[in-house]
Amino acid sequence: MVKVMNNQKKKKGQSTLEYIILVTGVIAILIVFLNPNGGVFNRAFNSALREGTNGMENMAQRLSGSRPN
Repeated sequence: MVKVMNNQKKKKGQSTLEYIILVTGVIAILIVFLNPNGGVFNRAFNSALREGTNGMENMAQRLSGSRPN
């Protein structure tokens, strides 16, 4: 009986440690991708925003140039 309880405590401790390692890994990945000073996500977001803005400005210029005077 004591051996079974000891084994259950070890398994519980092992799964807790696995969750701690998993959460630490997720936090590390978030720090890398969400880094405001040039992380991967930040660069991709800024690039998409810049392309969308440039597209809208180009279309506005085309439309304003096509109006009859």
